Amino acid sequence: MTYKLICLDMDGVIFKDINFWIELHKKFGTLDQGVKLTEKYLHSNYEKLVEEVVVKLWKGKKAKLYYDLVDSLEYLPGVQKLFKHVKKQGWITAIISASSIDVARRVQKDYGVDHLFANELVIKYGKVSGEFIWPIGVGKHKKAEIINHLCKDLKLKPKEVIYIGDSDTDIEAFKEVGLSIAFNSSSEQLKKVATHVVESNNLADVLPYLKNKG
Repeated sequence: MTYKLICLDMDGVIFKDINFWIELHKKFGTLDQGVKLTEKYLHSNYEKLVEEVVVKLWKGKKAKLYYDLVDSLEYLPGVQKLFKHVKKQGWITAIISASSIDVARRVQKDYGVDHLFANELVIKYGKVSGEFIWPIGVGKHKKAEIINHLCKDLKLKPKEVIYIGDSDTDIEAFKEVGLSIAFNSSSEQLKKVATHVVESNNLADVLPYLKNKG
């Protein structure tokens, strides 16, 4: 099989393992409420979570704190090597993440990623507006749907896609693609459905598996 598209999750795969939105709660001083609301609604009612957090807790907060967090995230070792290899292969690249679109844009700027799919905290006039655009939501089936839509747009087969992820929310995406790598993952469920498991925090350690089959 010749691979043509590589998709990556972001938190824990490209950047050191943090939950971006929980870290943002820390920045905004809403951590206790945020954790409770996340536990209550994350997997049962994402729309309600957005309303309770973005509208009620975060609206009017200073955007500088948000952008400071975006800029402060640390890349994992090996990210540069991975993108260099991918570019050499001529593969199309995509980020599919429940994290922030502004974090994804940072990766795009640094490494030339082709397609970005992530959630957007809308900023207006230097403040959190209370609007949230969430094509990914928490992930799960949404990630799989995006892979299928992207394949249709690019006229590719899902079997020509590589996906690298690290959490339960990547399971459905793993089932769609031709090659899946569970990277630095604590999810036993994800590892069970992965083509390969890489127990490392250096993204370059996935490179031996990123080869087109002749």
